[in-house]
Amino acid sequence: MQGLYFEDLTEGQSAEMTRVASAAVVEAFAEVSGDVNPVHLDEAYARTTSFGGRIAHGALAAAYISAVIGVKMPGPGAVFLTQSLRFRRPIRLGDPVTARVTIKTLIPQRAHAVLATACEVNGKTVVDGEALVMIPRRPK
Repeated sequence: MQGLYFEDLTEGQSAEMTRVASAAVVEAFAEVSGDVNPVHLDEAYARTTSFGGRIAHGALAAAYISAVIGVKMPGPGAVFLTQSLRFRRPIRLGDPVTARVTIKTLIPQRAHAVLATACEVNGKTVVDGEALVMIPRRPK
């Protein structure tokens, strides 16, 4: 399976996907990542925090961004080189999270792309940042 080639991309092109940060997803992410911070897993503890209840891992939003890059655009064959993230708001359990990537700059000499990355919940940005990805060139 091959995603888009570097030659298929244009600046401004974007892709997105929406996933729900359910309790089951957050618990599975905690198991896989090893991040068992009680703010994600223990409602009684989380109620004592400034969030007032359980929240999803910020890295789960990063994983949703990774999914857009690896599955939709550029898709299979693309490789993350860097990712910066700014966590702006918490993701609550049950929130539908829309992850979006948009091509800011194409770097033809290296077949790299700079992507604006963001996750939104109900139209509000919860995470934003920038990624640099390597993209396969079309075979000759």
